[in-house]
Amino acid sequence: VQLQASGGGLVQAGGSLRLSCAASGRAAGSYYMGWFRQATGKEREFVAVINRRTNSTRYVGTVKGRFTISEDGDPNTVYLQMNSLKPEDTAVYYCAASRTYWSGSYIPFQQSQFATWGQGTLVTVSS
Repeated sequence: VQLQASGGGLVQAGGSLRLSCAASGRAAGSYYMGWFRQATGKEREFVAVINRRTNSTRYVGTVKGRFTISEDGDPNTVYLQMNSLKPEDTAVYYCAASRTYWSGSYIPFQQSQFATWGQGTLVTVSS
C-alpha cells in the first residue's frame, strides 16, 4: 500500500477531525499530495493539495479558512486538519499523490494529475 489514509469518523457540526495520509514506496517521493472527497451520489471533487518541496497549498473554495493541509508531523505523512465541519463535508475522503513536477507556481488539482491513490476514509458530520 503506497498511501494509507486514516482519521475519519463521526463528528457533530462545528467539530474538528484530522485526517492522515502516510506515503510509502514510490509515493513517498511524490512532489504533491492532496485530498479529494466523494459524497454519496456525487462525483469525487478536489479538496486540498500541498507542494511538498515549497509547502505551497491550494484549496477548493468551500473549505478555505476551515481546512488546513500540512506535512509537519511524521515523515512522509500529510495531514488534513478539518475545523468548523459542516454536514455538507460528509464524504469519503481520499488521499492522492503525484510524482510529476510542474514548474513555477502551478499546483495540480485535477484527479487526472494524480497517479497514486489511497483507500478512502469516511467522514460523517451530523447536524
